[in-house]
Amino acid sequence: QVQLVESGGGLVQPGGSLRLSCAASGRMSSNYIMGWYRQAPGKERELVASITDDGNTQYARSVTGRFAISRDSAKNTLNLQLNNLKPEDTAVYYCNVFWWANFRRTDYWGQGTQVTVSS
Repeated sequence: QVQLVESGGGLVQPGGSLRLSCAASGRMSSNYIMGWYRQAPGKERELVASITDDGNTQYARSVTGRFAISRDSAKNTLNLQLNNLKPEDTAVYYCNVFWWANFRRTDYWGQGTQVTVSS
């Protein structure tokens, strides 16, 4: 079992910044991918950014150039720096880790942290 615990959400004005963190514990398989997803009211959950175990990153077009994902492998922590926030970034942000083994995908999710961008 893997546990993921997010922190760092809150209320911020447009143009502001936040840093989200996700503390991971438990045993993870090799070749895993960690990422941040978000879900706004009335919308489907979407991928924001992801990072592979060898450091390759991928971002949603809407956050490219504003958000930065990073990982501290020694501390088993996943981070997301959110800069130049916009009201449309308001959502619950979820930490995720997944891997493929024996043609089967295994996913673990955190409980989510609320990010609200408003003046």
